[in-house]
Amino acid sequence: MLPLWWRRWFGDSDADIWHADLKPHASGEFSIAVAQANSCLEDQSEVLTSPSATYIGVYDGHGGPEASRFVSKRVLPYLQKLVSEEGCVSVDVIKKALSVTEEEFLHSVKKSLGRNPDIGWAGSCCLVGAICNNVLYIANLGDSRAVLGKRVNSNKKKVMVQAQAQRLTVDHNVCVEEVRREVKALHPHDSRIVVNTHGVWRIKGIIQVSRAIGDVYLKKPGLGNPLHLRRPVLSAEPAIIVREVDPQDWFLIFASDGLWEQLTDQAAVDIVSKHPRLGIAKRLVRAALQVAANKSNITYHDIKKLHKGNRRNFHDDITVIVIYLDHHNGSSPSKRTFTHNALASTTAPLNIFSSNQDHHPMPPTVA
Repeated sequence: MLPLWWRRWFGDSDADIWHADLKPHASGEFSIAVAQANSCLEDQSEVLTSPSATYIGVYDGHGGPEASRFVSKRVLPYLQKLVSEEGCVSVDVIKKALSVTEEEFLHSVKKSLGRNPDIGWAGSCCLVGAICNNVLYIANLGDSRAVLGKRVNSNKKKVMVQAQAQRLTVDHNVCVEEVRREVKALHPHDSRIVVNTHGVWRIKGIIQVSRAIGDVYLKKPGLGNPLHLRRPVLSAEPAIIVREVDPQDWFLIFASDGLWEQLTDQAAVDIVSKHPRLGIAKRLVRAALQVAANKSNITYHDIKKLHKGNRRNFHDDITVIVIYLDHHNGSSPSKRTFTHNALASTTAPLNIFSSNQDHHPMPPTVA
């Protein structure tokens, strides 16, 4: 096999993408992939599986990695613990897991502000899913997104099966007109609550998302707040949807906005529906990177050569989790891989570059 530096430099591998493929969950299989753009990876993600339920988390941090790392260590374990105590998943249980996480992170930040004032800007979008007893629950804070791939028959003879994209979450981002109206309605006496800065709408000219975990300076007046706010301008109240899983529901895509900035919902669903399962999350990440390269008139190979930090000029951190829903087969083959009361967690690394070693700065001379 070629040396790692050679494969990275000349494009014979995807060493810049971390991925975990086709692991079992209670209703089928799943795949995860992550590409890092920031100097410190701000995306975190996890899938927690048991014989009876599947829990999915995508956490897209901002203002540093502290909030997303904190959330990734707590939300799903809290949720699974509460479900064990209550006996089932519910909207109240999900809200409680997120509320406790928010309270604990804010408490942690307050204790750290004296020695690390910048942590007051740290926050994280939070996209959480749970599948239990053939019911899907999704809670969202921010602009990560969950999209369903639903089977549709392309003709009356049902020869071909295609997939139609159905967005399951709302992007809590003030670039969306409906969200801007919502934020303005909550702050009728603040004409500058949402401003357009260099063509981008932001709350107080600072942040695009209207809901998130953390962001102490945008939620807690006082505390030496540099903005001198009179009231919170961000919310940690999740939007939650509940729906029964239908036999036509084929797969779910949970992803940070790094994917959706490059691919439409339908484009992502088409990729999943038209390709083999093995490596499917990585395939979506690669497709997004190719689109990002095309936008800047460079090649995918050029993107792969960029060092962490420099890549942020071309794309954001990208996290993708594809969850296949195999309930329609009668019994999922993945269930046979679980032992009694087995609980398994698949978590992306804190940093992709450090886990895969940094890119070689330039290829050695070959005689």
